[in-house]
This record gives sequence, C-alpha cells and structure tokens, in this order.
Amino acid sequence: MTAPLTPPPPPHDDSAHQVWQGPPPAGVPVAGGYEKYEQDGPGMKTEVREAAVIAVAVAVGGVLFGLLWWWLAPHVPLVGDEAGRSLVVYLKDSEGEQAAGVDGTFILLGLAFGVVSSLIVFLLRRQGGAPLVVALGVGGLLGSVLAWRLGVWLGPTSDVIAHARAVGKGVTFSAPLKLGAKGALLAWPFAAVLVHLGLTALFGPRDPELS
Repeated sequence: MTAPLTPPPPPHDDSAHQVWQGPPPAGVPVAGGYEKYEQDGPGMKTEVREAAVIAVAVAVGGVLFGLLWWWLAPHVPLVGDEAGRSLVVYLKDSEGEQAAGVDGTFILLGLAFGVVSSLIVFLLRRQGGAPLVVALGVGGLLGSVLAWRLGVWLGPTSDVIAHARAVGKGVTFSAPLKLGAKGALLAWPFAAVLVHLGLTALFGPRDPELS
C-alpha cells in the first residue's frame, strides 16, 4: 500500500512583510562604489552677494586711481591777457600735447587697475561666474567715475577767469584737470573683464568630463 499523496505547501508570500527602502544617504556604499553627488558650489544668492561685495571693493580702488591721475597727469599751461576791459585766457602752447597726455595717463592707469583688480579677484575666487564678471565690470566703471571726479576736484579750480585774475596778467597757470575723451572711463572695466576671463580660461578649475 502506498502512502497518500499530500499537496505541496503553498508558496511563501512575503509581500505583506516587504519593506521598501529609500535611496541610501550620501557616502553609503552602493553597488559599484559610493554614491556620488555633484556639488555646484554656492547658490545664486551667495554668488550675487559676493559679487556685490567685490563690486564695492573694486570701486573703492578709484580713490587711489584718482590720486595717481591727479599726481601723474601733465599740466596744461594757460595764460591770461587783457583785451580791452575783458580778460582773455588762452593756451600758452597751442601746439602742446598736454591735453592728450591727460587722457592718455587716465587710460594707462585704468588698464593697470583693471589688470591688478582682476588678478586679485581671481586669486581670491578661482571659480568665476557671470555675477563675478559683472561685478568686475560694474566696479571698474564706478571706480573710473570716482577717480575722474576726484582728480577734477583735487586739480586746479574750474573757474579759469577767476584764476587768471588771481595770478595776474601774463602769468602762466595750470588748466583744470579735464578728461576730454569720456571713453577712457571704460579702460578699467574692459581690462578687468578681459583679463579675468583669460585667467579663468587658462588657470581656472576644469570640468572633469571635458578634461
């Protein structure tokens, strides 16, 4: 006699006890190594805040710029003479290039300040970005305007007739410090932005996917 056949036990169902797990936290080993998270650096608010600080710091450098321009710019000689009852002021050297030298000195100083400011900012913040470049441009422009107005204020008085009367007839005196070419104000921001972009392209951090 054979033993009665018994049906096989039903398959074990663990669906009721199944546990769902979320993704492992950063740094937890997973298949193939550690899970990687890509960090994009500071957020946009932080970058804008840092860019604002840099713009203000660069603009303050216009004080030194203005002092150097006032000190290094050539003087334009004027002389006063009487024409009847009125006083006429004219250039002592009509063929002189002192006026062009005033603008040239401002441009050269602006280029130098642009290079130095961009180099300092790059050494402090190697990870550039659009806010940082804009800060260099805006700060350089504000610094140039500050230097221009400061140099004019420190220079000889703008009341040429009163100055000629004060020194006397036929006496040479210096003309007010004047920036003839207003485009010279762009020398600093142009140099700062261009040099910073070049430094970032040559020595900035590179994307590992592109290297």
